[in-house]
Amino acid sequence: MRFSASRTQANEGRANDMISIDADHLDHKALNDRLRGIKAPVQLTNCCGQRFIAAGMAPVSLSITGVPGNALGAYLNGGKIVVHGNAQDAVGDTMNDGTIIVHGSIGDAAGYAMRGGKIYVKGNAGYRAGIHIKAYEDKSPTMIIGGTCGSFLGEYQAGGTIIVLGLTAQGRPIVSNFPCTGMHGGTMFLRGSCDAIRFPQSVEV
Repeated sequence: MRFSASRTQANEGRANDMISIDADHLDHKALNDRLRGIKAPVQLTNCCGQRFIAAGMAPVSLSITGVPGNALGAYLNGGKIVVHGNAQDAVGDTMNDGTIIVHGSIGDAAGYAMRGGKIYVKGNAGYRAGIHIKAYEDKSPTMIIGGTCGSFLGEYQAGGTIIVLGLTAQGRPIVSNFPCTGMHGGTMFLRGSCDAIRFPQSVEV
């Protein structure tokens, strides 16, 4: 089923229906107004920088083509978001639960203070990915980056797991400067040699 869903249409649809929303010419407020209350899976097309998509929503089943703006899935509390392309800064900011999958690269500060859920990125991540990531009660967040990461990876990490595979490194260090700065909990896995990477004395390598 394919149609442009208003909130009324979305509430009337069955949970198994696929609802299509064309984000072209919609600002972030209008777009999120359409998403709220939708129980069915949503195919979002022509996304171009709209911020706060699905922020604070739960549960959500969202497939995005285009480039979502800052704070995609911020405060997400369950469900699944799949981006068929790149995403901007602060993906999964303070998310509590759910899964975000990006079939491209992401900007800075992904997973800021997330305390649950999972973020999977096929490409690279910018600066300060996983900053202040932490576990909470029975929740333990996970972030997996397929490519490389910028400086200050896992800054102030207090819990959870960060994994960097470096599949796009091509001989370069898979993380830039100052990883694990202020890290006091959690675990980080870096695939390959770490000889060229400087870690603070406070972390166990």
